[in-house]
Amino acid sequence: MLVEDIMTSRVVTVGFDDTLATVKEIFDVLKFHHLLVVEDGELQGVVSDRDLLRAMSPFIGSIVETPRDVGVMSKRVHQIMTRKPVTLRPKADITDAVQVFLTHQISCIPIVNENFQPVGIVSWRDIMKTLAPESNRASANPA
Repeated sequence: MLVEDIMTSRVVTVGFDDTLATVKEIFDVLKFHHLLVVEDGELQGVVSDRDLLRAMSPFIGSIVETPRDVGVMSKRVHQIMTRKPVTLRPKADITDAVQVFLTHQISCIPIVNENFQPVGIVSWRDIMKTLAPESNRASANPA
């Protein structure tokens, strides 16, 4: 099975200079966990919900929030993103994706074309959803 068979091809991107407030809004509305950072059509990095949570003040939206807490939301994506992410091509085998997840401590793999433009994204959850039905069939039909 190929990565293109399981990847999410609806890719949501942000730019270097988008604010953390914009990122938070996208995560809140779309329920994604990762956004691809693109500049001039090429993948430059990844920003995850965990990156955002590490950067945000825990007091945002509370009665004790300060102007400094709110000010953090004006930070830019390039200040918190992961640069030079590990990527795969659409024709990579799913076992290649599994190996990337096991080798690197990441939770998504951007899928790029030959021009390094994002065409999809695969998360470890996508891998699990794909492999789970096969393991369920195997356990239901013991040899």
